[in-house]
Amino acid sequence: MSFPTPGSIIDIQSYKHNGSLHRTWEDTVILKGSSSVVIAGNDRILVTESDGRQWRTREPAICYFNSKQWFNVIGMIRQDGFYYYCNLGTPYIWDNEALKYIDYDLDIKVFPDMSYILLDEDEYSLHRQIMNYPHELDYIIKKNLNELISMINQRKGPFEPGFIEQWYERYLEFR
Repeated sequence: MSFPTPGSIIDIQSYKHNGSLHRTWEDTVILKGSSSVVIAGNDRILVTESDGRQWRTREPAICYFNSKQWFNVIGMIRQDGFYYYCNLGTPYIWDNEALKYIDYDLDIKVFPDMSYILLDEDEYSLHRQIMNYPHELDYIIKKNLNELISMINQRKGPFEPGFIEQWYERYLEFR
């Protein structure tokens, strides 16, 4: 199996449980790619929604994907500090077309002071019923939600002090 190599520019695609394309992020630069983790960076990139609407991100970001965790983390670099947007979803796959995962609706927004809010619980409940999420999947999502909250509280992984700065410096080398 191949993995995206540092310096390569890829797309990221998220899907829904029913297989429909949810969102695509273009022009993301790979900083590290392996069987266990992908770290990437981007800045003011084009995002395309499933309905065709497009918008640009507002700031530089470092993206963190782990092959064993059912979430990914986007660290956004803003004037007043680092914000994180965490998507609950499947571990990533790389198929030489794009880095892909299934988005399971629940998100956590983390603020510079490391306080956070859980988002989209209503969307998760609705999609769990409409798309018939199995009980095992619900268990996995909730278990990984707790793991993610623990990582935030303990400042581990992408929340560790210096993580975003280190990878942003690396990103700047590729720009």
